[in-house]
Amino acid sequence: MSSVPNVTLGNGVAMPQLGFGVWQVPDDQAETAVAQALAAGYRSIDTAQIYGNEEGTGRALAASGVDRGELFVTTKLWNSASETWTRDAVLREFDASLARLGLDYVDLYLVHWPRAMRDDYVTILRAFGELAETGRARAVGTSNFHPPQLRRVVEETGVVPAVNQIELHPYLQQSELRALHAELGIATEAWSPLGQGKGLLDDAVIGRIAEKHGRTPAQVVLRWHLRIGNVVIPKSVTPSRIRENIDVFDFDLDEDDLAAFATLDRGTRFGPDPDTFDWS
Repeated sequence: MSSVPNVTLGNGVAMPQLGFGVWQVPDDQAETAVAQALAAGYRSIDTAQIYGNEEGTGRALAASGVDRGELFVTTKLWNSASETWTRDAVLREFDASLARLGLDYVDLYLVHWPRAMRDDYVTILRAFGELAETGRARAVGTSNFHPPQLRRVVEETGVVPAVNQIELHPYLQQSELRALHAELGIATEAWSPLGQGKGLLDDAVIGRIAEKHGRTPAQVVLRWHLRIGNVVIPKSVTPSRIRENIDVFDFDLDEDDLAAFATLDRGTRFGPDPDTFDWS
């Protein structure tokens, strides 16, 4: 059994607070990486249609011997610009993801981007509500949604996303969005929690906190996420780092550490801005 604590989503579903992400992992490597993660104790696996590795992820899940009830599997709808999104189109893409994963249901299904400029996310979330009602997705949510989009979804569909997965790390702490999540009962899930290897882990403040606790910079950043209530999905294909990233439950940060982390917020994005990102 995994030692990772759970968070309880708004619909009562339990989700591990620390999971394993497979963004940018090729399909033929995903099978090995996910197998290593499961062996290290991860039980939450985060993939997506656009990652192109649902099949490799599914093979690893099937071969692992881990009971399906212990697993928490997330995938995401890539709402591409070429598609006119209707209920039937959403359900068709969901079925295709399930087939690639080799599963009867997923634990969490997310719409990958709001594409606010195309105004189709309300239709998509209505269809997601159907998936949640039937249990084929135990929970549904959003990724990269900002406050106006979240409020509109709730008002127009009645679907409260269980999770909003957003870029979040010490340089982009997203306090306004996290406050809205708390108001609406949405769990905050951080992607790129370690800053994509773009200098965050070389920060002197983080280095001092790591040295103080006898840990790596990555470990204290992940512990910071957990302390402030985020769900977090670090990614690696290196076995030692896969194990390192889950080894964060036998130490804690103190108030001085948390205050130091609070000073690091720069509003710096390493990924696209959801308000302007489109791929057409």
